[in-house]
Amino acid sequence: MLKSYARLDFGNSFFRGKTVIDLILEKMPVTISLGLWATLITYLVSIPLGIRKAVRHGSSFDVWSSTAIVIGYAMPAFLFAMFLIVVFAGGTSLNWFPVRGLVSENFDELSTLGKVADYFWHLVLPVTSLVIGGFATLTILTKNSFLNEITRQYVVTARAKGLSERRVLYGHVFRNAMLLVISGIPQAFISVFFAGSLLIEVIFSLDGLGRMSYEAAVSRDYPVVFGSLFIFTLFGLLIKLIGDLCYTLVDPRIDFAARNA
Repeated sequence: MLKSYARLDFGNSFFRGKTVIDLILEKMPVTISLGLWATLITYLVSIPLGIRKAVRHGSSFDVWSSTAIVIGYAMPAFLFAMFLIVVFAGGTSLNWFPVRGLVSENFDELSTLGKVADYFWHLVLPVTSLVIGGFATLTILTKNSFLNEITRQYVVTARAKGLSERRVLYGHVFRNAMLLVISGIPQAFISVFFAGSLLIEVIFSLDGLGRMSYEAAVSRDYPVVFGSLFIFTLFGLLIKLIGDLCYTLVDPRIDFAARNA
């Protein structure tokens, strides 16, 4: 079994008539689409917002943005997903977005630009549902990390030398503060990529790994269950490795080779 798993040979599904690896490769694009875009948008929103909240700590902007963050954090992703469906997908007078699948039925007939637009059009609601809860923790983490660094002596020294506030913030504080944020990338990515995708895939009728794993567990399709767990674990380890490598990109002073020596 271990030799087969090392070759990514998980056997055949009991009920689906395909090999497990073929099923995983078939469902992977949906899960990757949700996890990748949700994580990317979460970081693109959270890091600038956290920095701005740290710089304007105690201001009215900090207060009302914190209120919005707490509300977003308290609202479960699946509940927000149903709210979006009711408001923007035909539950009211607005019917702007689709609620089924990753692409439209006539996807193959569309032009290249039309295919790209159709793909992102279908992703708007599910990705927004995943982002709403994920960005809260990262925003607060970024804010607290920057606040902690802003009070350090080297920041006072840099300001005394006449450096601009932007140069102090992004030239000195950013690298040190981002180390703590980067350490949370693996957990945040895994949470959005795997844990948060199951209910979203079910609600929006997306045929991804989360939904397949759940159905396999219910039907006791053990080769699919074990194969999915193996892939999830493998991805988790790779993401943690990438997170460690990102340390050296943010702060070149970190040298793993010198530490091992």
